[in-house]
Amino acid sequence: MSCSSLDLAPLLGGGMNGSAAADYICNQLSDAGHAIDTTYLLFSTYLVFAMQLGFAMLCAGSVRAKNTMNIMLTNVLDAAAGGLFYYLFGFAFAFGKPSNGFIGTRFFALKGVPDPSFDYSNFLFQWSFAIAVAGITSGSIAERTQFAAYLIYSSFLTGFVYPIVSHWFWSADGWAAAGRNAGESLLFDSGVIDFAGSGVVHLVGGVGGLWGALIEGPRIGRFDHAGRSVALRGHSATLVVLGTFLLWFGWYGFNPGSFAVIFKTYGPSGSSHGQWSAVGRTAVTTTLAGCTAALTTLFGKRLQTGHWKVADVCNGLLGGFAAITAGCSVVEPWAAIICGFVSAWVLIGLNHLAAALQFDDPLEAAQLHGGCGAWGIIFTALFATERYVNEVYPGRAVRPYGLLMGGGGRLLAANLVEILVIAGWVSATMGPLFYAMHKLGLLRISADEEMAGMDLTRHGGFAYVYHDEEPKPATALALNGRRILLTKSNRTSPNPNAEPSSRLFIFLSSYGACSTAYTQVSLTHAPLA
Repeated sequence: MSCSSLDLAPLLGGGMNGSAAADYICNQLSDAGHAIDTTYLLFSTYLVFAMQLGFAMLCAGSVRAKNTMNIMLTNVLDAAAGGLFYYLFGFAFAFGKPSNGFIGTRFFALKGVPDPSFDYSNFLFQWSFAIAVAGITSGSIAERTQFAAYLIYSSFLTGFVYPIVSHWFWSADGWAAAGRNAGESLLFDSGVIDFAGSGVVHLVGGVGGLWGALIEGPRIGRFDHAGRSVALRGHSATLVVLGTFLLWFGWYGFNPGSFAVIFKTYGPSGSSHGQWSAVGRTAVTTTLAGCTAALTTLFGKRLQTGHWKVADVCNGLLGGFAAITAGCSVVEPWAAIICGFVSAWVLIGLNHLAAALQFDDPLEAAQLHGGCGAWGIIFTALFATERYVNEVYPGRAVRPYGLLMGGGGRLLAANLVEILVIAGWVSATMGPLFYAMHKLGLLRISADEEMAGMDLTRHGGFAYVYHDEEPKPATALALNGRRILLTKSNRTSPNPNAEPSSRLFIFLSSYGACSTAYTQVSLTHAPLA
């Protein structure tokens, strides 16, 4: 919103006093506008950061209990390592200006911030997006990856790979950005419309996870000797649902928060139509896409399996959110329903393809974020409306919009380029990184450790404690060169003969029949020799 002291001064009586009063009022209004926008951006940042807790809960519930501490710790380190590397390099590569179309060249370690274009709140908001990318990739390689590999890839992804992509499509200097500086040409006279990151965030994380999972290979026991899929179910549907709702809540900062400012009008002063209305519409389209995807997945999987499967519904819901993220601000609410419906079938179809190709992604991250993210980019180019495109991306006399809305095919061409460029860039950077770690023996844990579970072999014990007293040492088991302590507890096994065949329980009878001491060691399909 603008305030003109020249227009306001006559209303205040004119003269020097009127001009001084007008200047004061306009300055105060400008300061208030900056404060409102900064508060809005910071609040959105806190919502997006809360998604890290959602990722952690979703990941924990989707893996087996023996790997819970490991996956939780990787989520913490995604945020911590990502914070340092994005501060040192990532923000500069993404938004440092002035710069060229490929990479930013200023703001390393936030030197020069704040400036007229960026404040500290902008850095924090963009950091919360960067660590979300790392969280997506970590899900694809869960339950079998060395801890050092997480640190290496997470730092590289948040400090270099992702920032370059965000510079291309979100920076005013980026070669493919729809909001490029005035006077500079746009890709196909349109630029890429990827408002909150179906491509920049989700496709980047999905392709990174795809290469990690491909190079590592599937988890032991995920496919049988005949190549048939064997379900390795997560241990807690409760955590999956909790994580899903936390991610849903955070998405209201992810998508509407990407406007960055809210104190802006689209019409003459005093108009009720402004950016605040676009923020509300964006929240509505986000909601409708997710809800539609969840219901479509619910009934689609029911027809396929005969069951109402909560984990599949949660993933379907998140797939709808990932898809609508690109076009949430420029499509009508009814179009968001189409987006969510198609995204559910994209996810179901890619999961079937993954099983057929013996591709193992414990959280379906590559299929969900990569596949649904790519669909969301295409969807935006089909359904973006002329009015909303010009409101959200002003400053151009004529701007292409959705193909099916009568806007021609230029936006579609630009958005298809985005998909190809992101897939190529992430493949060319993350693929060699994962392969190099694989060759150096830094990527995958040993088979023995994978069978026992990383909580026990790498983190000193299981995530869940089933006894109240301090454990008493009984004996030790040598596993892959590591001493694993077997402990005594005063808990009686309910039925030793009814334990699942996929686990071996070692019973150390020391206190009699009513006080059997035992420790669980997970050895999938291990013979009781």
